[in-house]
Amino acid sequence: MSTLSPKDTNSKPGGPSGSAALPGLANGQVVQEIGYDDDVDHDLRDAIEDTIGAELADEDWDDVTDVALIWWRDGDGDLTDTIVDALGPLEDGGVVWVLTPKPGRSGYVESSDISEAAAIAGLHATSTVSAGHDWAATRLVARTRPKR
Repeated sequence: MSTLSPKDTNSKPGGPSGSAALPGLANGQVVQEIGYDDDVDHDLRDAIEDTIGAELADEDWDDVTDVALIWWRDGDGDLTDTIVDALGPLEDGGVVWVLTPKPGRSGYVESSDISEAAAIAGLHATSTVSAGHDWAATRLVARTRPKR
């Protein structure tokens, strides 16, 4: 099991490239990172850690999480399975962010593939934002049922 250690919360989000943390993140949240590899945006990771005030939880984290952060590239396997696995420790109302290489970059994933995987997993893609120079982030949330 991983342990999260506090980060210096006096530093400002964003690194040298001007990356900012993802929308909706807040101090004290537990963010689990899935799919880490050498190509991730380290400035974005640092900005997220500064925002939440702790290190990111790794894939082996076995406690409740507020946010799942999935780094995903074409050829990584089955995105639906990864999303479903990320939902296991996710708190009700939690958010999944799928980070994929931007168009024209190696490992680019079509937005329709993300939306399809999300729908199969019972989620809905709500927005996509730029998450640094090479990465885009798509926010996935539980589908809301119409009120009766």
